[in-house]
Amino acid sequence: MMSLNQRVLSSAVLVLLIFIVGMALTMDRAFYDSARLGVQDRLFAKLLMIMGDTEVEESGALDVSTNLLDAEFGHVNSDAYAFILDHANTLVWRSTSSLSEQIPAIPLLAQGEKQFSQILINGQPYFMYSYRIGWETELREYPLTFSVVINTESFDAQMDRYREDLWGWLGTMVMLLLAMQMLALRWGLQPLRKVSAELAAIESGQQENLKGMYPSELRLLTDSINSLINHEHKQQKRYRNGLADLAHSLKTPLAVLQGALNSDEDESSRRKTIHEQIERMDNIVHYQLRRAATAGSSPGMGLLILLPMVNRIIMTVKMAYRSKHPEINLDIPETISLRIDEGDLMELLGNLIDNAFKWCRMGIGISATCQGNWVEIQVKDDGPGIQSHEIARILERGVRADQSTPGHGIGLAIVRDIIQVYGGELTIQNNHPTGACITLRLKKK
Repeated sequence: MMSLNQRVLSSAVLVLLIFIVGMALTMDRAFYDSARLGVQDRLFAKLLMIMGDTEVEESGALDVSTNLLDAEFGHVNSDAYAFILDHANTLVWRSTSSLSEQIPAIPLLAQGEKQFSQILINGQPYFMYSYRIGWETELREYPLTFSVVINTESFDAQMDRYREDLWGWLGTMVMLLLAMQMLALRWGLQPLRKVSAELAAIESGQQENLKGMYPSELRLLTDSINSLINHEHKQQKRYRNGLADLAHSLKTPLAVLQGALNSDEDESSRRKTIHEQIERMDNIVHYQLRRAATAGSSPGMGLLILLPMVNRIIMTVKMAYRSKHPEINLDIPETISLRIDEGDLMELLGNLIDNAFKWCRMGIGISATCQGNWVEIQVKDDGPGIQSHEIARILERGVRADQSTPGHGIGLAIVRDIIQVYGGELTIQNNHPTGACITLRLKKK
């Protein structure tokens, strides 16, 4: 496929050539019509000169003075000649210059009619102008047709000179315009070449993102590329940190297991210790891998409508708590949507709604509202609530799974970490008179 530079340049050259050729043909036609009109006016002037030198006697005989005509019509080799026809188109006078020329046949014209045309005589092109008049004498009127014929050599030579000059100047203009177009194209496409160079530098590891200043038409593209690069870097960092945290978190339960194997406790106590540490390690692995797998916001993410997702989660959680039938108060407008990964949203709301089902007594409340570019989601239950010191530990940044609040598993810790990745806010309060109220604030777009 042709490069963008070649495509734009080829298109510009094609448009320029079409424009130049169209303009040349238009100018050529305009000059041709103007020159032809000039020939017509010149022949008509010659006719008037002949008519001015003509006298008609009472008998109808013509007397044409040649004093003024000798300069142009008095030489055999002249490029113009004239003749006069009577009412029956019979030749009654011809100029000296027409003696070696053929008198062309012309149609019978009406009185006062003028005719300018281009004719062929012995295969050669000529211009002819004819004018039929009624010449009045004291006794009668004599219809006469005055005609002037001129060859087209001077006209053709004039057109050839004009076309030579026209195409010469237009060719020069084409070359200048093409050179200017190439310079303008090079300048106009410079930001694209800069983007390409920076992307090559990113690919080779010389820089981390696009740093240049770009026009507004490219800014959306470059900002999106930078966002994708940053998103990828954050994802890699989360995986690295998650694996490091996982290795660190497993040290303590592994040490406990090692100690249990070498302890002098009875079999029942050791089995209990081993079971607890295995469950703890399972929670650690689940938590750290979920932290690392959090997608985070990306420019390519689509909008997810919130209400259908909440309904799906409620139906799923109900199947896990078949013995409970709480009253669910759902207040979520159908128009609310979020730009978030579907898996992350399922994890967020799934943990909160699961906790609400787990701790509720009679009812659960789930609501969502829009506040500018933010969406606020609240999940309430009427259970025992959460102690204030436990809330502080849950919200503490950097708490690992092996340090999570007992009795609440790792669900709220996962919610906290996902919220941090998306730049949102998590608030935990006690619901009055009893229960917990967990509030999430996420950007709408």
